Amino acid sequence: MVMNSSVTEFILFGSTEDIGKKKIVFVTLLFFYVGTFLGNFLIITTIKASQSLGSPMYFFLFHLSLSDTCFSTSTALRMIMDDLLKNTTISFNECIIQVFSFHFFGCLEIFILILMALEGYVVICKPLHYMTIMSHRVCGVLVAVTWVGSCVHSLAQIFLALSFPFCGPNVIDHYLCDLQSLLKLACTDTYVVNLLFVSNGGAIYTVSFVMLMLSYVIILHSLRNHSAEGRRKALSTCISHIIVAILFFGPCIFIYTCPATTSPMDKITAVFYTIGTPLFNSLIYTLRNAEVKNAMKMLWSKKLISDDKR
Repeated sequence: MVMNSSVTEFILFGSTEDIGKKKIVFVTLLFFYVGTFLGNFLIITTIKASQSLGSPMYFFLFHLSLSDTCFSTSTALRMIMDDLLKNTTISFNECIIQVFSFHFFGCLEIFILILMALEGYVVICKPLHYMTIMSHRVCGVLVAVTWVGSCVHSLAQIFLALSFPFCGPNVIDHYLCDLQSLLKLACTDTYVVNLLFVSNGGAIYTVSFVMLMLSYVIILHSLRNHSAEGRRKALSTCISHIIVAILFFGPCIFIYTCPATTSPMDKITAVFYTIGTPLFNSLIYTLRNAEVKNAMKMLWSKKLISDDKR
């Protein structure tokens, strides 16, 4: 995988060299990652095992939870292990793989959030055509397209990054292998390419966020024609989706609209949307969703009954 590079490994500077602060960071990361993994694993298991959660919304939620788990694992697990083993180095190939997985699952999450907004629009604004528009086959094709699209997006950035030589400094001023931080170490002028990366990423995040917010404005406006019970249920779902979108897109837009310098706030923001946001997503979709909570209770009850019979 190494191209035009005499650098075989990078040193991740992280946040601080203070031992006490590093322990706090380690405990915080571990707490968030374990919570994220368990929360999303519970959602994935519940949706797969429960027949009552077979609608397209929960099909998309399944893939969102899977994406959240992989997105968090691609960054958090490595950071936790590095803190535990006192290791601050990462090989060139591992760094490139981390950059790819970071962008792949991040882009996948954006696409799935858009699909969830589309599903919400169809169920509220086109209820009579819902089963035709959001059939199992259509949903499967849409999700497959999001996976392929995310892969193409990530590969394009990786191949462009690999075209630059790395032959000098190898210290990355970040917790993880971030593409912008990596390009700063290239032994050539990357100003134009870095500007393209920032513009491309910023455009994707901003346009996607605006599209999502507009779709939910249309959905909320259409709720006037529904019953009080229908409005209450749809409003609860929309609020959950809006909160998730804000938690994910807010930090991302902040990162891409800031100057091309790595500040402590950039690191905190990156940690928040790579580890914190997936945790909050799992909490929001369980605590604010009565159907998911009921399905979890039923599965737990069945497990207790089967254990008692043994």
